[in-house]
This record gives sequence, structure tokens and C-alpha cells, in this order.
Amino acid sequence: MEFNPTRLSAARQRRQLSKKGFADLVGVSSHTITRCEQGDTQPTPENIGKFAQVLGFPVEFFYRNNIEIADPAMVSFRSQRAMTASERDAAMAAGAIGFEISDWVEAKFDLPKPRVPDLNLYEPELAAVLLRQDWGLGEEPISNMVHLLESRGVRVFSLAENTKRVNAFSLWRGDKPYVFLNTMKTPENSRFDAAHELGHLVLHQDGKTTGRPAEEQANLFASAFLLPKADVLAHTRIVRSIDRLIVLKKRWKVSLMALIVRLSRLGVITPWTYRDFCIQVRMRYKDEEPEGIEREQSVVWQKVMQELWSEGLTQLDIAKDLCVPESEVSTLIFGILHGAGGDAPKRGMGLRLVKDELSA
Repeated sequence: MEFNPTRLSAARQRRQLSKKGFADLVGVSSHTITRCEQGDTQPTPENIGKFAQVLGFPVEFFYRNNIEIADPAMVSFRSQRAMTASERDAAMAAGAIGFEISDWVEAKFDLPKPRVPDLNLYEPELAAVLLRQDWGLGEEPISNMVHLLESRGVRVFSLAENTKRVNAFSLWRGDKPYVFLNTMKTPENSRFDAAHELGHLVLHQDGKTTGRPAEEQANLFASAFLLPKADVLAHTRIVRSIDRLIVLKKRWKVSLMALIVRLSRLGVITPWTYRDFCIQVRMRYKDEEPEGIEREQSVVWQKVMQELWSEGLTQLDIAKDLCVPESEVSTLIFGILHGAGGDAPKRGMGLRLVKDELSA
């Protein structure tokens, strides 16, 4: 098989290297890199070896079929305006590797079928209510957003981008919804990000609403989905202090600011109280979250890795099959190394299908 230029672009973008910066590290001209990525020049085996060494990808990675980079116009990025182009491209390249991992797993395992309706005709608050009804959630707080998404067929991956500007992103790939969450955020913010991306998946399937309006709609949806109006009003009749809010936020597992914003929108607190609470939060906690929760983990990846481990396989086997660094696999599957542990059974056993019902 011939050298694949699309994979060179993806690997370079994954490392957030410009063409010139990459060329300098390899010891060639930036023009050479451009021609290689455009498919106009077939690099020598020596240069391909240098590409692999600089980028930390196996040589074999560059000889596989085209890697699937999603169309940026079809991807919903949270806080897109705060990102640099290189950060966006690096996240998209991680997503492309995520697609390959997903395909690898789905060839061996029976994962939940997608159950994410199209609610683009409804306002965000009503859409959140309707989705809760459709999923049988009632008004109760959601115990785990990642588990909930996975149980409804959303393919959830983690990101370990070394920046808080890449919060999360989501997209539809064919008939399958994907969500990528940055684990650099606080657990509360990642939980809100998951609900925000769910908002994009149900509200913007037609691709007609984009940019800032789409982000605002997704925020409104996430707030209403995580903090149902009736439940919030029932538990927040009297709110006089930040300390009281810290106790209340534990019920819904949201950030202090997310709760304050929701209370303001529902008219529980006055505009003056809202401003005062915001000032107090910034002064007392800055970027920290008081009384934080544990980070949500994936139940799908836990089950998959347990099953693989029982067959004597690990994430290293996935990485070898896909010709990607093992660290890229680990980053995308929430850092889950294997299942319950213990000695690995003998190899050569066939993989069983995952048929366990996931809980919300």
C-alpha cells in the first residue's frame, strides 16, 4: 500500500504542529511537507521514518486507508470562539482516531442502538422536557450523564487536550451520535458539557442553526435538562447565601455558577442577588469548584475493556491493530487500561458480544 497523505496531515495536526514547525523538526522544507500532504510528492522511506519519529506515530499508520476527518461545518464545538485553529484541528484529529476505535469495537461488540430524537422544532426548554419524557427520566436529578448518553446509543469519548479552551464537541456520523469531552475541565463542567452537546444532537440535526445562536440554545437546553424547573423550584424556595447554594448544587451535580444562572432564569433570585452571587463566587473560588464531585466515567468502555481483558487483549492490542500510539487510545477511552485486573487469560479466544443493559 502507498503512503497516505491524509494521515500525515492528521498526525501533524494531532501534535499541533504547523507545516513549517514540522518541517524544521524533520529537516526538510515546508514546501516539501505541503507537497507530501497534498499527495503531489511521494516521500522517501527515510523521510517517512522521520515523520513517524517526530510525530510519535508508527510508520504503518501512514500506509493505511484514508482517515476520516469530520467536516468542521458539521461539528458543534463548545466555546469555539475561544479556540485556536491548531487546537480545533488537534481535537478533530483525535476525533478521527476515535472513529477508528469505534469501528474496531463495533465490529466485535454489540453496542446500544442510538435513541436520540430530532427536536429541532422545539424551544430548548421544551425540548429538554420532551427528551426527559421520551427517555423516562421524570423530574429526578440525573445520576451520571456519561452513562445516560451511552445507554441511549451516544458514542462518548474523552479528550485530554492540554487546554480548557477545547471544552467538548459533538457530531452525527451517519446515524450515530458522537460526543467528545475534555477531561481537563472540572467534573461539574464536563457534566454540563455533556448535556450541552446532547442539546446540539437533538436540536441541530438539520444543521440550519449554527454559531452563537446554536451555542446559546445548547446552553439553555443543558440548564433545563440538568436542572428541571419543577424539581429546582421545589428545593430552592428560600436562597439567601452562597453556602446554601453549595449544599443545594449537590442534588443536581452541577457547578455553583450553573445553579446560580438557572435560579436567575427561573426568577428564584433577583437580578441584584444574581450579580452579588456571581461576585462572591469569583472572589471566593475563582476557577475552583467548592465541594466538587467525582468525575464521571464510561460504563461502555469499562465493559468493553473487561471483556477484552478476559480474552487476553488490552488497549495495546487496539493500538497495534489501528497502528496508532497506545496513548491515543488511552486518552480517548477515559484512561481505562483493562477490566477487573488479575492474570490475563490465554489468547486466541473469540470475543463475545456485549449484551448487558446499561443503566442511566
